[in-house]
Amino acid sequence: MTATAPALADEKRPTPDKPRGRLRRTYDRSWFAWAMVIPTVVVLGVLVLFPLVQGVYQSFTNLNEANQSSEICTKTLGGGEECRPNPKQQKFVGLENYKRILTGETGKFWLQFTNTIVWTVSCVFFHYTIGLGLAVMLNRKFKGRGLYRVLLIVPWAVPAFVSAFAWRFLFNQNFGLINAVIRSVGLDPVEWFAHRWTALFTAIVTNIWLGVPFMMVAILGGLQSIDGDVYEAAEMDGASAWQRFRHITMPGLRPVSATVILLGTIWTFNMFPIIFFVTGGEPAGKSEILVTGAFRAAFEGLRNYSLAASYGVIILSLLIVFASVYRRVMKTQGEVF
Repeated sequence: MTATAPALADEKRPTPDKPRGRLRRTYDRSWFAWAMVIPTVVVLGVLVLFPLVQGVYQSFTNLNEANQSSEICTKTLGGGEECRPNPKQQKFVGLENYKRILTGETGKFWLQFTNTIVWTVSCVFFHYTIGLGLAVMLNRKFKGRGLYRVLLIVPWAVPAFVSAFAWRFLFNQNFGLINAVIRSVGLDPVEWFAHRWTALFTAIVTNIWLGVPFMMVAILGGLQSIDGDVYEAAEMDGASAWQRFRHITMPGLRPVSATVILLGTIWTFNMFPIIFFVTGGEPAGKSEILVTGAFRAAFEGLRNYSLAASYGVIILSLLIVFASVYRRVMKTQGEVF
């Protein structure tokens, strides 16, 4: 009897619970947050993830307007329909679309790529520099500062296509205000849309007018987060205005600047309406960028959906590479976002 007592005691002792997995612990701690997030994840999956996967798949096919249907149906004399298999049904072609794009066999990829780089770098540079200058001025106390802030945000509130049409009219060769001013000083009017670089110039000016308010508001918020005591201490130590701007303002704006430059680059890279409505690709498609090239492949002529999907995958890949490199550079400077 005494020999079996420890064994009986061990049987009555409660066994410890098994350690729960990391996913289970996260669910127990944040189940309510997961419940709130799941509907958004489902919607994004349906509206973003599924089309993205479908687009990537289509880029490896020869899908176009002629072979998108598995059957061809024609009306009969009796009022019905007669359907037969489509002999040109889409098929898998591998990397053929990418080869045609990158070698110039189809479209004008390298021209559009060059235009996209010039367009993006120019717009983001002037967005940031002009937005920074306006934010620094509006951060000071002066009479009517609130009114100036409202007026400078107005371009951001106007729909992009409305602004695009307005600026296209301003640059009109015969009736535009800009050429009217040029004529008034005795010079010949400029054919803005007859040359590649002047056409791109009109689009860049339009996009700068539209994009500066966002940069200004974001940078102004960053300026107001910098402690004013730091400026007072630097001024008492004899630091000039330029030294205060260089050693206090710019380092203090670094987190905001890193974010808005990345967002501005992505938005500008994919800015479709300005190019499409202002230049229309004139002259002869020489002012097109990649995103407008994808649009024309999908919706003009024989609609080549697979070619447009390949454009989309290339654009996405370029932006992912840029974002990764940019994030790594910012991380080496101590900024993680």
